[in-house]
Amino acid sequence: MNKAVMNTAAMSTTSARPSARVVHRAAGTAPATWAMGSLFERLISSRESGSLDIAVVTQPPGTATPLHRHTREAEEFFLLEGTMTYRAGEETFHLGAGDFVWLPAGLPHAFRVTGAVPVRFIGFAQPGGLFDLYDEVGIPAAEHRLPGTDGQTPDVEVPKWNRVGSTYGLEAVGPPLDDDA
Repeated sequence: MNKAVMNTAAMSTTSARPSARVVHRAAGTAPATWAMGSLFERLISSRESGSLDIAVVTQPPGTATPLHRHTREAEEFFLLEGTMTYRAGEETFHLGAGDFVWLPAGLPHAFRVTGAVPVRFIGFAQPGGLFDLYDEVGIPAAEHRLPGTDGQTPDVEVPKWNRVGSTYGLEAVGPPLDDDA
């Protein structure tokens, strides 16, 4: 291939995605939010990627979501540390480090962090935009750690979820998983 053809190919690739750029986050530098008594470290947002949200999520033992569904996004979780019980539709999974689960949009699901240590997982949402909800209802994390008394209390945060969740396609459809799920 001659040099002129190679340059033309490179230019057409670049012009097709003029806003595309590399995103690098050094360890401990991702924008971080405290929500649900948890730490959400945003690795990339759909505003940066065009289609995908990715976050490292740390949640303390006992954290449980109500049964809910996302009408717009598929969600994926890859566990790094800890354990959780995950209900997806009619199936229940007991997840540990190295486990992965993919949830199609619209599928009712809930989880509970089990065990004595926090769970850490990489959460994905596609198409992106879902993690903007956590930023809206949560608060900027003062540090990359679980919140303590400097986080929001449920009586402050839960009304925010109820007020704005539906604008993100979030629908609560049932109670959280039992402790023994």
